[in-house]
Amino acid sequence: MRGSEFTELKAFAAIVEEGSFVRAAARLRVSPPALSQSIRLLEARIGVRLLNRTTRSVSPTVAGEKLFTRLGVAFAELEDAVAEVQAARGRPGGSLRINVPRVAAMRFVAPVLGDFQRTYPDIALTVIVDDMLTDIVEGRFDAGIRLGERLEKDMVAVKLSEDLQMGAVAAPAYLEGRAVPRHPRDLHQHRCINFQWPGGGNIYRWEFSRGKRSLEIAVKGSLTVNDTELLLNAALDGAGVAYMIDYQVQPWIENGRLVRFLEPWSPRFPGFYLYHPSRRLVPPALRAFIDFVRSRRG
Repeated sequence: MRGSEFTELKAFAAIVEEGSFVRAAARLRVSPPALSQSIRLLEARIGVRLLNRTTRSVSPTVAGEKLFTRLGVAFAELEDAVAEVQAARGRPGGSLRINVPRVAAMRFVAPVLGDFQRTYPDIALTVIVDDMLTDIVEGRFDAGIRLGERLEKDMVAVKLSEDLQMGAVAAPAYLEGRAVPRHPRDLHQHRCINFQWPGGGNIYRWEFSRGKRSLEIAVKGSLTVNDTELLLNAALDGAGVAYMIDYQVQPWIENGRLVRFLEPWSPRFPGFYLYHPSRRLVPPALRAFIDFVRSRRG
């Protein structure tokens, strides 16, 4: 295979992974026109259209999807080979793509990015913040972070946090003149802030349990959000009752800006895990990232 042919295939794979000529060009450090030319040459050389293009999106054709699937395996093997050589001389390198929900990105990834880049300058790290629970294999990611109850099957999982608990909270200003809920059913008498799963998903039904009793409450309220930071800010501003993971609200409980209640009814559940597909050899870049995050977790 000539060097130009390999470059064309790398360009094609980058476009499919990024879903955009512009993002792929930035990743490969070439201009979008140069990238378009590479794809035109590739399609002309093999005589098959590989990409469907519109003014707003790009996606692989059936033939393109088949090619991309085979290329993914081949490129992964090549990157593993290069990474092994780099690791042998004590310096992990290569590319690493991580898929992380926003809440986990801010807790585990954001605090270590600077130190990780300084420690491993040869690792090209891409972090995609995504609350859609994307399949990391289908999305060509090396690893992801998820709550234990949402882990995909057949994955190797590394625990990052202790078990977690939900917390029902509200600002003192909201609670003034109102009875504090003592039972989950009391929430029907309150203005609650609903959370909608990102991507137009269902409204989260608040889950409670005590002993052998379990309840799911469809709370009522005039405000619905799909972002946890916005949910927290709304609660702090007195918009109503919010139901969030305990560590997200603990600082505000300690400084008195939020009041927690219904704790005996708030269930515990598995915490966050960093997970990745089972492979014969964990790439050195991924191993370095796992060890780095675990050593600095809070």
